[in-house]
Amino acid sequence: MPQNDYAFGSRLKKQPSGSKTKRHILLFLKTFSITAVITVAVIMGSGMMLRSYVRPPVLPGAEVIAAPFVMPSSPVITSSGQLVDDEGEEESLGTSPHLLASMAGWERKPDFFTIMIIGLDGGINANVIMVAAYDNTTQQAYLVSIPRDTRVDAQRNRRKIVSAYPVGRTHGGSHEAGIAQMKQEVQTLIGFRPDFYVMVDFGAFENIIDGIGGVEVYVPFHMRYDDPWQDLHIDIPPGLQTLDGQNALHFARFRRANPGFRGVTDYQRIENQQLIISTVLEELMSPRAIRQIPNLISTYSTYISTDLDLGEKIWFGEQIIRAGGVSSLSTYTIPIIGNSGAPAWYEFADRDGILELVNRTINPFTQDITAPMLRIISQ
Repeated sequence: MPQNDYAFGSRLKKQPSGSKTKRHILLFLKTFSITAVITVAVIMGSGMMLRSYVRPPVLPGAEVIAAPFVMPSSPVITSSGQLVDDEGEEESLGTSPHLLASMAGWERKPDFFTIMIIGLDGGINANVIMVAAYDNTTQQAYLVSIPRDTRVDAQRNRRKIVSAYPVGRTHGGSHEAGIAQMKQEVQTLIGFRPDFYVMVDFGAFENIIDGIGGVEVYVPFHMRYDDPWQDLHIDIPPGLQTLDGQNALHFARFRRANPGFRGVTDYQRIENQQLIISTVLEELMSPRAIRQIPNLISTYSTYISTDLDLGEKIWFGEQIIRAGGVSSLSTYTIPIIGNSGAPAWYEFADRDGILELVNRTINPFTQDITAPMLRIISQ
């Protein structure tokens, strides 16, 4: 034992100075290298598995696009064929399906996709309604807003498109019925039914905007509005400032004002909404957004619903980034010829203006949408 101990000690004494530290470094590097290889292999493997799911969306067939709207459950119907609302008043869901234009046999533009985007206030009111389109051939994206107060071809008490989702959901008994009703009423205004949908609760905007540290916005004047019935209190001073999630949402929602303060038109409110959306999208496409992945995943699962699967959403994101991000997005609002004034404040759509806009931007077909395909109410 002493000899072995001495021999071991001798070997130690013969090693040059600092060798112990070098050995620790080599051991660390070796361990790190093995760990790195395993990590890269896992990431690559996961990436390869994920890549197998990334694909462009499968477009619904013409027979699906042209299919009439059918309620998935049996609502209460009177002898006159009308639905009865919760107060016992007769209320029609909207345009009869057979009056809507059929796209059966129409030729689609290659790699052209349309999405209906709905922003929900309080989980029920569709206060933001947009139709987005992406042309993968030209790498151009379009976003067309529809004012929430636009008059639609319906006989219910509130004949605004904002009511389409809640009426469809209430009488149809499901979220899917609300989406189907909204798609049908959007079709009456633009001539075709969007392929897919994305529904976002306003809570998502607050979470995302707070997560990215707010959005910088120039507020042109003091926005002040109080609505105790909605528990809504907007108070945003003028000037260039960074708005947190709540104030950014208030900026996007603001239209009417308290006495002595200035309000905006529905068109101006839509412009404010588009500004917030563009600013948020630009921030989310920056490298800084990586740190927001956990928050985005949580927000998505809580506040967003869609019929696009994970691979299809990733595909869309990749295409938009390749196309130049927000710079490839053009925003519009359907033209309005006027409004009814109090008490209903209906916005009346401009048929000719809509046809020109739709055929130039979001029409997914090679044929033009024509006037008989719209169900525009102008008075």
